[in-house]
Amino acid sequence: MYHTWMRYFTPSPAHHRLGLVCLGVGLQYGRLPTVGPRTLDHHVAVVITAGRGWFQDAQGRRTTVTGPALIWLTPGRPHHYGPDPDTGWDECFVDFTGPATTTYTELGYIEPDRPVVPLSDGAPARATVGRIARAARRGNPLLEVETAAGVHELLVALRRARADMAPDGDPVLQSLARDAFQPLSVAEHAARHGMTPAELRTAVRRGAGCSPKDYLLGIRLGRAKELLAATELPVAAVARRVGYDDPAYFSRLFTRRVGTAPVRFREQQGRTVPGGWSNTVPDPEDPPMLRSPGPMIDRTRAT
Repeated sequence: MYHTWMRYFTPSPAHHRLGLVCLGVGLQYGRLPTVGPRTLDHHVAVVITAGRGWFQDAQGRRTTVTGPALIWLTPGRPHHYGPDPDTGWDECFVDFTGPATTTYTELGYIEPDRPVVPLSDGAPARATVGRIARAARRGNPLLEVETAAGVHELLVALRRARADMAPDGDPVLQSLARDAFQPLSVAEHAARHGMTPAELRTAVRRGAGCSPKDYLLGIRLGRAKELLAATELPVAAVARRVGYDDPAYFSRLFTRRVGTAPVRFREQQGRTVPGGWSNTVPDPEDPPMLRSPGPMIDRTRAT
């Protein structure tokens, strides 16, 4: 016995220009029929939250799948998979396409060469698929945009849930973030971790989807923007605080990567706050409430 629910969409050319669109969503469980052999022209993320089964690639290699796990189906790659006929599994899936899939693949969020990915927890991804399914209700005027946004969210949830990722993030990335404002080269950062520069590049690419240089640069420029917007520090002082002894080089780098000079950024974004910005992130589930002022009393009329 099994249960299957699914829905498919045909986004318009305008929606495709968003860069990522959802083509379908499904939730099913039980002793489901096998899928394939087949080849698709788009991506599918199949999330197995419980149960076990198998996946077979184009070369006939069969891999055991044990939930929670992710099965990547990518365009042009033959595949064949299914649950154990005796136990079945709990499955949800999302079909999607668009030019943004190329970038997500480059960043390591989609892994064509790793079709079966163990997950530490399938619940967050399943919850995201559930939201996509609710957005797929018939007559929803926001269907294409809402489901497309859900695909972005799903890719992030799946990346975070990978079993080879530490729950609190990669320790190498955490250490790099702590040391990001020190004037250290990539080779010096690598030596601090007992790694070669090549090993550090591999670790950062796996964890952050970019090079160590770009990872550090993103942190430095983000902090520089905060200092430019929230303080009146000279640009040279901002440069030193984020790890650049040469303010002219910092200004050229900032302008090239941000698209505007530091001084111009401050003119556009500056909002100096006495005492500086808070480091405490507000809880979106429990936002602070402004007290409404009490009723005004017209004392000129009081007797």
